[in-house]
Amino acid sequence: MSKDYLNVGKIVNTHGVRGEVRVMSVTDFEEERFEPGSRLFVEMDGGEHEEVIVVSHRKHKQFDLLVFEGNESLDQAERFKGHQLKVAFEDLEDLDEDEFYYYEIIGCEVYLTTGEHLGKVKEILSPGANDVWVVQRVESGMKDALIPYIDQVVKEIDIDNQKIVIEEMEGLLS
Repeated sequence: MSKDYLNVGKIVNTHGVRGEVRVMSVTDFEEERFEPGSRLFVEMDGGEHEEVIVVSHRKHKQFDLLVFEGNESLDQAERFKGHQLKVAFEDLEDLDEDEFYYYEIIGCEVYLTTGEHLGKVKEILSPGANDVWVVQRVESGMKDALIPYIDQVVKEIDIDNQKIVIEEMEGLLS
């Protein structure tokens, strides 16, 4: 992943003949990212990033369907198939005080309130009501810990120092 861009989805196919691309979204901010006029980048073969401007966005089943400016035919859209869709870091909006982008949480070290080092956040799952952080344990042979991002568990998040403190609840780490 280039350090200047953040993944927002993957263009998995085209849709119809009017240049729509079918996107499997990985962003919590679909409305903002995909609204007409938004600037995105398609990571092309060789790693270069081609700027695209969203002309239209609609939902279809579990996909987001987008049309990019100047790419309003099937032939023009076809070349984007299979490529990652990204947003530039400079285009990210500031979040509220207790909100974080996934890239800020992944890689943070996790500690218990007792000071014990639990491990490192390696992935974030979004199964429903709240996100779940997958923590790779420091002790070898132990399965990953699944930590719900809820106030009762997550007590402190220090992005600058890449440190998270959690309160162990009964059954959470067993």
